Amino acid sequence: MLTYYIVLPFIYLISLLPFPLFYGVCDIMFLLLYYVIGYRKKVVLQNLQNAFPEKSAKEIEQIRRHFYRYFCDLLLETFKTLTISRKAAIRRCKLTPEAQSLFDKFAAENRSIMIVMGHYGNWEWAGNTFSLQGKHHLYVVYHPLSNKYFNGLMYRMRTRFGTGLISMKDTFRDMVAHKNELDATAFIADQTPAPNSAYWTNFLNQDTPVFQGTEKIARKMNYPVVYVRVQRVKRGYYEISARTLFDQPASTKDGEITTAHTKALEQDICAQPEIWLWSHRRWKHKRPEPVREPAAEATAV
Repeated sequence: MLTYYIVLPFIYLISLLPFPLFYGVCDIMFLLLYYVIGYRKKVVLQNLQNAFPEKSAKEIEQIRRHFYRYFCDLLLETFKTLTISRKAAIRRCKLTPEAQSLFDKFAAENRSIMIVMGHYGNWEWAGNTFSLQGKHHLYVVYHPLSNKYFNGLMYRMRTRFGTGLISMKDTFRDMVAHKNELDATAFIADQTPAPNSAYWTNFLNQDTPVFQGTEKIARKMNYPVVYVRVQRVKRGYYEISARTLFDQPASTKDGEITTAHTKALEQDICAQPEIWLWSHRRWKHKRPEPVREPAAEATAV
């Protein structure tokens, strides 16, 4: 609580800065985080080396440095949601005409949808833009923070323009409760699940566990699965594109949805690697060994 009330005035002060000064603070933060503190530099380096074995040490280091510059922008841009105006929010994070048309089509058909995305680009600003411009009521599946004060702050930021939040453990129950509404439920699907309950696939040249909940819920609810990409156009500006992966997910095979959204994210990361969350310990688990059945005892004849 003490830390929260000490830090809160500085968060609001940063949020209120005009954008030129705001990004100046981001630059100072980058110098401190990268050159002085060295926050998770070894984790980021290892992740990049494993993901891109074909790249040289110089190329890997360039991506790492660019990631940290972007990471500082992303962190403080999240605080910007406390005070940013509706007009500025839409101007700086836009739906492409094709994405707007796709979402409007599902709304006209009165069909709720499931949005699948990753920690790529500014997902926080994307949620605000969708809530401001979309006809669906957006719900975001999230994992509450352990610190109730900072969790409350994040809740205020994320719900400021009408977005609803669903705790990860209550996802299916809440989606059933909202079944009569026109909803869009967003899943950030590149987090790390428990290895024994995960779907395992190859992602960025590594054996990777993926949550199966997104696929299981999509098949049960039979909502169209829409993959969303939040592309960074230039500093402080983003573009949201979208495409339908599965219109009738109930008819898909096991692993089909999970494989599709994982491959879509992988393609985006390879195209613009510095805007994915490389500091996350995404590969901390190893695939469990298959359980071997005990050999049957020989029967005497």
